[in-house]
Amino acid sequence: MSATLPSRLRLPAPPPTSAPPPAAGGLKPVNRVPLALAGLGSAALTAYVWWQHGAKQGVLLLLGLGLGLALFHSRFGFTSAWRQLVAVGNGTGLRAHALLLGTTATLFALIIGTGTGLFGSTPAPSDGDLGVALLAGAFLFGIGMQLGGACASGTLFAIGSGQSAIVLTLGGFIAGSILYTWQFDLVKDLPAVPGVVMSDHIGWFGSWAVTIAALAAVAALTRVIQKRRNPPPVGAVPTARGPLRIVRGSWPLLAGALVLAALGGAVLLVSGGAWGITSAFALWGAKFLQAIGLQPETWTYWEAPRQAAQLAGPVLADKTSLTDIGIMLGAAVAAAASGAWTLHRGIPARTAAAAVLGGILMGIGARLAGGCNIGAYLAGIASGSLHGWLWGLVALGGTFVGLRARALFGLANPTPRDSVC
Repeated sequence: MSATLPSRLRLPAPPPTSAPPPAAGGLKPVNRVPLALAGLGSAALTAYVWWQHGAKQGVLLLLGLGLGLALFHSRFGFTSAWRQLVAVGNGTGLRAHALLLGTTATLFALIIGTGTGLFGSTPAPSDGDLGVALLAGAFLFGIGMQLGGACASGTLFAIGSGQSAIVLTLGGFIAGSILYTWQFDLVKDLPAVPGVVMSDHIGWFGSWAVTIAALAAVAALTRVIQKRRNPPPVGAVPTARGPLRIVRGSWPLLAGALVLAALGGAVLLVSGGAWGITSAFALWGAKFLQAIGLQPETWTYWEAPRQAAQLAGPVLADKTSLTDIGIMLGAAVAAAASGAWTLHRGIPARTAAAAVLGGILMGIGARLAGGCNIGAYLAGIASGSLHGWLWGLVALGGTFVGLRARALFGLANPTPRDSVC
């Protein structure tokens, strides 16, 4: 019997369609409603902040928007870079960290070394004490970011792109920050020695040179590890071509590192302090408690002059809150323009529990260590501060534990073919 069906039994050919062809590189159509809402919201909020709180705060919000765009388009990951290195030996993400850190260190040396600042600010390095709190905080943060699925910056840009599970991570982040500030008396006197900032001993050029040499050694080490474990290359992410790639495509990790470094340097130039993220979560939590009739301002943590002034002021005048909000809005604009904005539903219970627990651990850890992957790791190393290097090493150790803890919640770890970001 012939394998060819008689003509009377054949299915009719499908009718011609007038549907538009898929976008170049397989990109999805623009998410018009989210793009309009995020774009209009960003413009309105920027205008309000500029009018109500001044040009400095308005510029900080704009820089936050830029950070959100760069983080989303490059999918620049801290959590994923460490996870990929530990799990499968892929050092691509950590080499992107080295470029980000080295470029930021160069800008910090130029800005702080020359005392150049805008809006009357005096740029200063980020430093921190070396002690039990730093070690415990970085280790908890390393575990938490593997359970929560994102670091501090990743949490914000993931929320902006519509990933609803990460909202639970942010909620845990804020809850952990509240727990720390509430019980601050238990940890405020943990053993520590004063931090070391290299520029105080060998000048800014010497500090920069040592930092660059150390980062080059880290990058070389990741290549050795990757060569020994030999992970296959990651798959390509669909992206637009040509100039359209800037607003609709996936940026190379190294391009993202350079843009993030430039924007981070601009935050220092405008505000006098390095880019940070997690201090705002403690502030948001305290403001929420005040709104429901509680009095966190009576806690020891919020009685310190700097924190008291932060709590007494409006959220939209707070430097870190402005850049955090900007990151979420910028990521929303970028995701919608790329056709990638989506609201995830049906979060499994174990995933939700891991997200909340991971956020709590990161909230406590960031406050113990005096910063997160941005405020301690990036800002510390770029400032030539020893605490930034120590934070990174200990958080990498926490990553080992976090990867194993993921199995308790049924969360998969990466395979060699997974993306690095």
